[in-house]
Amino acid sequence: MGPRRRRKPETPTRRPASPSPGPSRRGPSLGTSSRGHGQRRPLWLKEIRKLQKSTNLLLRKAPFSRLTREICGKFTRGVDYNWQAQALLALQEAAEAFLVHLFEDAYLLTLHAGRVTLFPKDVQLARRIRGIQEGLG
Repeated sequence: MGPRRRRKPETPTRRPASPSPGPSRRGPSLGTSSRGHGQRRPLWLKEIRKLQKSTNLLLRKAPFSRLTREICGKFTRGVDYNWQAQALLALQEAAEAFLVHLFEDAYLLTLHAGRVTLFPKDVQLARRIRGIQEGLG
């Protein structure tokens, strides 16, 4: 038996190119399409439209209720008060309205600065411009 020869490592071969796209199922294009290909409306835009049409609460009731009771417990030094369901609902409606209005103002400041991304400094400036009453201190 002679000396063993090592095999040369095989170089990886490329996969065959993907088949060219077949004919369209819609039929021949006449060149004047009302919608361009690949120009689908983004999903986040669809979600914004849906939320603007609805009047539902944005936050879930149970987590908001737990948060409200926790904050109430801190301010009353551990005394646990009972909350009526309507009182919690009214508080949640007011809190959501306040937050939505605050974010609207903050986003206007973002656009004024020539940006698209909302930064914490925009929210802080919106609260500062609103003043003590509307900005909550």
